[in-house]
Amino acid sequence: MTGRVTLVGGGPGAEHLMTVGALRALADADVVLYDRLSPHERLSELAPRALLINVGKFPGHHPVSQKGIELLLVDHARAGCHVVRLKGGDPYVFGRGSEEVIACRAAGIPVEVIPGVTSAISVPAAAGIPLTHRGVSKLFTVVSGHAPLSEEELQHLAALGGTIVVLMGVGTLPHLAAGLRRHGAAANLPVAIIERGYSNGQKTTISNLAEVVTDATRAGVAAPAVLVVGEVVRLADSGDLVAAGVIHSAELMTEGL
Repeated sequence: MTGRVTLVGGGPGAEHLMTVGALRALADADVVLYDRLSPHERLSELAPRALLINVGKFPGHHPVSQKGIELLLVDHARAGCHVVRLKGGDPYVFGRGSEEVIACRAAGIPVEVIPGVTSAISVPAAAGIPLTHRGVSKLFTVVSGHAPLSEEELQHLAALGGTIVVLMGVGTLPHLAAGLRRHGAAANLPVAIIERGYSNGQKTTISNLAEVVTDATRAGVAAPAVLVVGEVVRLADSGDLVAAGVIHSAELMTEGL
């Protein structure tokens, strides 16, 4: 009898941020394929009767290819198993979840997606950075930094304003910072780099577009990290008095709206 597949978003790695649906799926799993950034430390307890398979990828090193992961999902489901694919963050936010859903559907395997808390929102919050604030930022854009952005994309980002959140962006940080400045972003626009969000080693480096590459090198910044570009960074970085001033100015600008 054909089994089924559940794609589970595990959030930014902290077990307490997993959803009830995620925990229920793990408890019912026969097989769990998990990523390195997923909350996998207690998988043997959360999925007590499951075969646990590590399919995590590292930058430049993929022990199990994406196609290999999809074959594992299909093969175990065809054997009658409930297969849980545990991912960090949310399966549909730079998680290649749609590719895995398509592979399962093409093989006639029932598949369900349980959303997770994306690191694009949760990790800045862990560093005290709101992505929006009345009068400061009314929009945020989430960008993949896995590959350099085109000039057209950089121009579009710089013109949008608001807050820019970059995932997987440590390696392309110099290109991003120079590109945003080239297309009109202010040199003193604040930048935060939050490493290893929600872990014991969480660290935040605060800088600006003009100096962030130098500061990141000096601080030894390394992946995984989330980058936040925008005035909202000042609300967490500059102390209560400065943050209060930023908020007060924003409120004056929006009075009567």
